[in-house]
Amino acid sequence: MNDEPHSSPSGPTREDFARLLDEFTPCAHLQRGDVVQGQVVRVSHNLILVDVGTKCEGIITGPELERIDPKTLARLKPGDRVTVYVVDPEGPGGVPVLSLTRAQAEQDWAYACSLQEKGEPVELTVAAANRGGLIVYLGRLRGFVPASHLSPSRGAPRVSDPDCWPFLSRLVGTSLKLAVIEADRERNRLILSERLAEERHYERSRAEILNSLREGEVRQGRVSNLTPFGAFVDIGGVDGLVHLSEISWGRIEHPGELLHIGQDVEVVVLSVDRERQRISLSIKRLQPDPWTSAGQRYQVGQLVECRITRLTRWGAFACIVGDEEIEGLIHASELDGPDGEAIRELVRPNQVLTLRVIRMEPERHRLGLSLRQVDQWDETVLLREPSAGAISDGRPLETLHP
Repeated sequence: MNDEPHSSPSGPTREDFARLLDEFTPCAHLQRGDVVQGQVVRVSHNLILVDVGTKCEGIITGPELERIDPKTLARLKPGDRVTVYVVDPEGPGGVPVLSLTRAQAEQDWAYACSLQEKGEPVELTVAAANRGGLIVYLGRLRGFVPASHLSPSRGAPRVSDPDCWPFLSRLVGTSLKLAVIEADRERNRLILSERLAEERHYERSRAEILNSLREGEVRQGRVSNLTPFGAFVDIGGVDGLVHLSEISWGRIEHPGELLHIGQDVEVVVLSVDRERQRISLSIKRLQPDPWTSAGQRYQVGQLVECRITRLTRWGAFACIVGDEEIEGLIHASELDGPDGEAIRELVRPNQVLTLRVIRMEPERHRLGLSLRQVDQWDETVLLREPSAGAISDGRPLETLHP
């Protein structure tokens, strides 16, 4: 049997029949639900003809025509490019039935889905309020912002609270920056959140600031929180920690001794851990280091008036009276008492004593003090140095030895 198409030199071939069929069914490539570009051919009170690239033009008529906004309809004219939705690719007489408003809705849904996918915020105006939240419009789409998804800074009452409805009503007409958390075209559900948009903005700001920070950089900040281990300082949208030891050159027990929440401070960046998103800051390093010149003020052999600041298992710490930023250690072996006697039995916090400098290492911020050796040195005259609380025995310090 011959499989070649039946034809004669003067008759049509099978390909000719296929081409003719395609010409008489020019709209077959359109599918229901397609959104396509077209050009307006004619506009009348009951019909809009749109060329969508097929042999027959599509029509917008009846209920689809009535849904078009009157202002939009008044602006339409032949030659305008429009986006249309295919309601029926083969309507009456094989003419495609189109919709302008449904195409706009489809574009709005595509935009909403894109916002959700990319996590981008959108600014919308509150159109109305109900007892559960706020109504906004994204193009032609009606969106809902639950009251629980408003920014925490607004202090919105609970939905069950009678004050919630008046609170929400006052927001009508205001603009909100929102994030899309649900865009379900099938269920016609568009849910948005101000709280999520704010959180994402904070995260982006934090990342930008973290990337811009450099060690040694000086920043202006504001104290945002105080804890027993230090102070948190907001430096433009991100918090950094000023450890207790980095607040002052002098010893303090709690940040609240020198700082308060809301206080403006200047800080220097010590380190930035971008992986763990942690920033270490310092306040004291913007002040002169008192230890830099401590070696000029105090030398081994001097007697100094000190105040006991704290007790430990291995001894007691004391700061120099009048120069409290310089703190030294009195080792347990340098306390004046029988071996084995408890440190707390020998000295107590805030007690003022005359002590001997036995080690001075300003570069390491270390000062060794002794109570035991105060009377073991050969001294004849004690002269107080009131500016630093130091005492000298009247001879060159290099000649003093225990």
